[in-house]
Amino acid sequence: MSHQSDLIASDILEYLKQHENKELLRFLTCGNVDDGKSTLIGRLLHDSKMIYEDQLAAIEKDSAKSGTTGEKIDLALLVDGLQAEREQGITIDVAYRYFSTAKRKFIIADTPGHEQYTRNMATGASTCDLAIILIDARYGVQTQTKRHSFIASLLGIKHVVVAVNKMDLLDFDEETFNRIQADYLEFSKKLHLDNIYFVPMSALEGDNVVEKSARSSWYQGQTLMEILETVEVAKDKNLDNFRLPVQYVNRPNLDFRGFCGTVAAGTIKPGETIMALPSQKTSKVESIVTYDGNLEEAFVGQAITLTLEDEIDISRGDVIVKVDDRPEVGNRLNANIVWMTENPMVPGKPYDLKFASSATTGTVSQIHHLIDVNTLEQSAADQVELNEIALVEVALDKSVPFDTYSKIPGTGAFIIIDRLTNVTIGAGMIVGSASASAGNAAPVSAVEKARRFNQKPAIVAVNAEDPVSVVNALDRRLYEMGRVAGIATADTAQILKDNGLVALVAGGADGADISLAADQESLDNLIADLQEQGII
Repeated sequence: MSHQSDLIASDILEYLKQHENKELLRFLTCGNVDDGKSTLIGRLLHDSKMIYEDQLAAIEKDSAKSGTTGEKIDLALLVDGLQAEREQGITIDVAYRYFSTAKRKFIIADTPGHEQYTRNMATGASTCDLAIILIDARYGVQTQTKRHSFIASLLGIKHVVVAVNKMDLLDFDEETFNRIQADYLEFSKKLHLDNIYFVPMSALEGDNVVEKSARSSWYQGQTLMEILETVEVAKDKNLDNFRLPVQYVNRPNLDFRGFCGTVAAGTIKPGETIMALPSQKTSKVESIVTYDGNLEEAFVGQAITLTLEDEIDISRGDVIVKVDDRPEVGNRLNANIVWMTENPMVPGKPYDLKFASSATTGTVSQIHHLIDVNTLEQSAADQVELNEIALVEVALDKSVPFDTYSKIPGTGAFIIIDRLTNVTIGAGMIVGSASASAGNAAPVSAVEKARRFNQKPAIVAVNAEDPVSVVNALDRRLYEMGRVAGIATADTAQILKDNGLVALVAGGADGADISLAADQESLDNLIADLQEQGII
């Protein structure tokens, strides 16, 4: 490696001990396409002397082949490792990099700027303390800049550094910097961002990244590295409301039963009274066990095992809290969701949802509104498309303990999983309970039922030599496909249709939406006809 502490040569164990005890800062870089995110990370690694000599030599060689900086070394190649990224000169995946200084250690998430990869940006932001939002000084605040700022705010990031990059192309013009700063501050008034820093820089040349630049003598603020080393993030942690989602029950023998998990918020000491949710059983903490020995007190972020004075029923998915400080427990909640898949989110469709260490099934019962990330205006919608953000009401099959995301992210977030593919298709941030919402007891409409079963209400008349047998077989096939049909007479078919079902009638029926002539051997053709008509 080009550089490290002198301790590495003299006392490696002492160096490792010091490194382990450094405070960790997780941050991400985001912004518009080609704003210089990967170049900035490469510059941070290069100027902090955290690049191996053989790695630097390889990047110099690759710069001649895939670089975009002419004769200069292309530091973006340190991060853009995928072949497609190097060929197109863009970031696609979320790339994580690690480095440290004498004061702190860092984990960087380099997130893509293209709109179709916004879901990747949300993923990278979900664990970060700070966001670096790059703005190309030539173009100012762009649509994607606003989108990423809103997502950072939505995910609870309290510290933002607005890096006005490529200032060297404008001779570090102070007026341009001030105009961009004013534009961003005007937009950010609508967001929940506690600390916003502005830095004029050139990631390519290194101005104001690690060292102060002589070309921006009018700028009296900190360099980017100084901000990263000094920004205070410890106060962001919630030390007041104890939450321990149980991930595992450790029972190695008859004499030990421990409840394992990572403290999502708050602190806990032996002797304190706790409650397990949702069962509401109580006990007292007997000990706090870790690999390095028992603790007198455990804090947020620590992985621990609690043993209790009493034998109470606690299993994976339960949440241990203090008896006088409980989260909400319910099966209806309101949440902001970021949709992450091509297939739209449709109210009524069943999904798997994962909260901390518990899982359940549920549906989005209604969409309150979509949120325009450019203006933050709200609009009505029937579904949520890829990369859209919406406030929705979620109905769960069972009650779960939860907090608001702004209070405790660890118990205030969930992911939405497709039940067929097991792919994560959405992320949710809870804003509160929906138990008191108006209309919860309203009758279930035909439209809601149709969305739930992914079908269109219709009357299907089946004409065949033995229509009853064909209708029974068709009903069975639709059931196996997850659809809901009902066998009806010509007189009752309309009732089933009005209730969101597919009414199957043996023989003719007045008002039929589709008439099929078939036998049992042509069920596949009948199914194809129903699919072509958009009924299933």
